[in-house]
Amino acid sequence: MMLYLKFLGMIGGPQIILIIAVVLLLFGGRKIPELMRGLGSGIKEFKNATKEEEKKPKIEEEKKS
Repeated sequence: MMLYLKFLGMIGGPQIILIIAVVLLLFGGRKIPELMRGLGSGIKEFKNATKEEEKKPKIEEEKKS
């Protein structure tokens, strides 16, 4: 899996492993699940908010009819 990003150049397997190792060193093994839970709940809240915003115009259109 190769990704090309202009500001990073080519990212491959060794670079991803290095990034993961740095994250482990910075946060430790015990903090990572906690961080991922927080990230997951944030993404879930964002999706719910966007779904609510999509429903609002439909409901308003139904009220006008």
